[in-house]
Amino acid sequence: MVSKGKVKIGVVTVTYNSSDVITGFMESLVGQTHQDYALYVVDNASVDDTLQKLIPYTHQLSMVIIENQKNIGVAAGNNQGIKQALADSCTHVLLINNDTEFESELFSKLLTGMDAAACDMLVPKMLYHDQPKKIWFAGGHFDNVKTYINIHEGYNEIDSGQYDEPRVIQYAPTCCMLIKPSVFEKVGFMDEKYFVYYDDTDFCIRALQQNQVLYFYPVATLTHKVSSLTGGGESDFALKYYMRNKVYFIRKHIIFPVSYVFLALTECKLLLDGVLGKRDKYRLKQQAFWEGLRL
Repeated sequence: MVSKGKVKIGVVTVTYNSSDVITGFMESLVGQTHQDYALYVVDNASVDDTLQKLIPYTHQLSMVIIENQKNIGVAAGNNQGIKQALADSCTHVLLINNDTEFESELFSKLLTGMDAAACDMLVPKMLYHDQPKKIWFAGGHFDNVKTYINIHEGYNEIDSGQYDEPRVIQYAPTCCMLIKPSVFEKVGFMDEKYFVYYDDTDFCIRALQQNQVLYFYPVATLTHKVSSLTGGGESDFALKYYMRNKVYFIRKHIIFPVSYVFLALTECKLLLDGVLGKRDKYRLKQQAFWEGLRL
């Protein structure tokens, strides 16, 4: 068991018009049984009252607010927070979305799990906030046949304890990931070209290549308000960055000529969608495809 005082967690969260979710997140933080942490809020030029809603908490916990003058993206925002946490000698970094809410013992359980597993990175079980018995993430791996696409194990299943065995995994979203500082020394920081989406996939691939151990620890849980800050998986924003970043990811991580086979298949599917009448998003995805090639 990791005791208080031995560690200091640098909790990094990136906000962007997070007014609708930030209060629940902050209340979860204030209620933590492990209180040795500092919160690093990186705000990407919110135009709502996100920052105003943080004011009541400035006297309740240690908080650093980094205000960006424009939206620099999740990956770059995370990097800002990570670097500040490391500069402040935090012994652990916790990347966490502010559209999450969690139990009072989350931090304590994550630290205990990391200590017991002797791993480099650790994630909890993640459930849907509006359906807390339904699984969003219960472990993850890469499908090498499908361009290393990340697979959420247990996705959309009812949680009946079927994924309650702690284990080493290949992939996890950075929705909530506890990381040792040594990982950033070996792997580097988030690739800021992604802006949003695939940045966590890229980070996990690079960590796996450097033999960093990622551990799933279902003793700890949180609930996630999935896609609440990006307009949903079918929004123009999401479709653009999923396609753009998928193309960039393929070129970055899959060797030639295999990468070009995957890119050709992706383009063929886009063309087929256009021919079959799925044209409402066709132009958007085509533009994103070519933007990904140029990255």
